[in-house]
Amino acid sequence: MSLATDIDLKDLVRTIPDYPKPGIIFRDITTLLGHANGFRACVEQLAAPFVNRRVQTVAGIEARGFILGGAVADRLRCGFVPIRKKGKLPSKAIGQDYELEYGIDVIEVHEDAISPNEPVLLIDDLIATGGTAEAAVKLLRRLNADVVGAAFVIELPDLGGCARLAALGVECQSLISFEGD
Repeated sequence: MSLATDIDLKDLVRTIPDYPKPGIIFRDITTLLGHANGFRACVEQLAAPFVNRRVQTVAGIEARGFILGGAVADRLRCGFVPIRKKGKLPSKAIGQDYELEYGIDVIEVHEDAISPNEPVLLIDDLIATGGTAEAAVKLLRRLNADVVGAAFVIELPDLGGCARLAALGVECQSLISFEGD
């Protein structure tokens, strides 16, 4: 057996009730990231479906997507591009608005980060409603990227995020599912 199949990643995710507000069940992957074999298994599993695909760049969404995306990019032997919150990138950037339950936010990427038709894999730690991931896909497509897929450690399927990406024609992979959250 490989490391990727020997470890139950779900057991390494800490559950924190009522964070950041009452009624929310927060799935904390810092415990998974801090477990050396768990982290390696997680990266191996995130990269596995894309090993024989033509991925040239991994784009990671701030902040845990940076940790995971950089490691997946290394595994796939390709580059890494950060997708950041507005105002955090040092060079000329383009932005994409997305809705939050309490307002609007913006994510950005450097306008020269990706070449036209470049195959890009999107990575983040969790997909819930899919609003941030959808905004990231739209942002990457504004740079004429070919978004070949999106991969997440955790999916909350009842909130429909992967279905939202599927509606955009983006293949969605997740390693762990928490029903009812």
